[in-house]
Amino acid sequence: MRNYIAKRFQTAQDSVMASAAAGKGAYDDLIDLSIGDTDFTTDERIIRAAMADALAGHTHYTSPQGDPELIDEILTYYKTAHNMDLDKNQVFISASSCFGMELALMSILDPGDEVILFAPYFSPYKEQVELTGGVAVEVACVEEEGFAINAQRLREAITPRTKAMIVNNPCNPTGAAYDMQTYQTLAQMAEEFDLVVILDEIYTDYMFDQPFRPFRGMPGMAQRSITLNSFSKNYIMTGWRVGSIIAEPAVIDTIKRINENMVYSAPSVSQRAAIHALRLRNEIGDKYTGEYRRRVFYTAERINAIPKLSVREPQGTFYLFMNIKETGLDSIAFCQKCVKEAHVAMVPGVAFGEAGEGYVRIACTTSEEKLGEAFDRIAALKF
Repeated sequence: MRNYIAKRFQTAQDSVMASAAAGKGAYDDLIDLSIGDTDFTTDERIIRAAMADALAGHTHYTSPQGDPELIDEILTYYKTAHNMDLDKNQVFISASSCFGMELALMSILDPGDEVILFAPYFSPYKEQVELTGGVAVEVACVEEEGFAINAQRLREAITPRTKAMIVNNPCNPTGAAYDMQTYQTLAQMAEEFDLVVILDEIYTDYMFDQPFRPFRGMPGMAQRSITLNSFSKNYIMTGWRVGSIIAEPAVIDTIKRINENMVYSAPSVSQRAAIHALRLRNEIGDKYTGEYRRRVFYTAERINAIPKLSVREPQGTFYLFMNIKETGLDSIAFCQKCVKEAHVAMVPGVAFGEAGEGYVRIACTTSEEKLGEAFDRIAALKF
């Protein structure tokens, strides 16, 4: 059957993540720090309320744009949290923010259009751009500059074919959090070169040094922004697969048209869960984000105490991007060594673009006790 597979996939190699994961199943005592899935279960009140809604009949298709109650709750959230007024026709409910990214790209890209990715970047971005007919262009963000966006390198990467740039704040995998000066640079470039800015804003509750501000609120940016939100991380709802897209009505209408030919509407029960999550936001938020913050800072301290390993002070997300350059190993070899000899799994930095080589990503999504054990094992390795 292989000859029937589309030619673009016939030569596809296993992902770097898959290669690094090889052998994980061989160890019963493996500590997995590779997956960005929360180790907490969704708040029981959300689960019970969503199930009650399902029993009451919320098991059918919703409007293709999304459950009207959920859209109303999102409008309320933006007004109360960010003093931002949105209209209902600027909101779309997606079956996850990852799928939302695909819809956003499909809605704006013509074949050959270029999309700027700030590397290291969330690993699916590049293939998502390519699957939608675009060309991914990497702009390196380096540790010596705090993994910040460099305006000169960005300017040099823009061509007449550049259509958009994807901005993830705070950033998976580096944990970098962008300040207002960075936002101003991005807004200036977007205006100067007539670019769309796609915002991946799914870790907004995981900002450690500064409050989160939606990029859409920058002057003149609402008209050229597509914002992706998710309930996965902020609300510990990774398996519910529900998110939202904020954009101008013409973009929302196009996304709705595309989506109707793919999944029609996000799962109705998941949308009900999202409604209850937003209503419980003030009661559940710090319970989880505070715990992940403690874990991230604890793990950073452990890393910086191990010779040849280092990490920057955390700024956001529950990830750490550990510098392994002094070990002399590339990121895949380092991760394979850790799986084989320490029974600890991480993700090679090269999975996040060429600028990620020399690093590995650590997800602090297990208990502090397990994190401590993992780095006890890594500290015992010889490099």
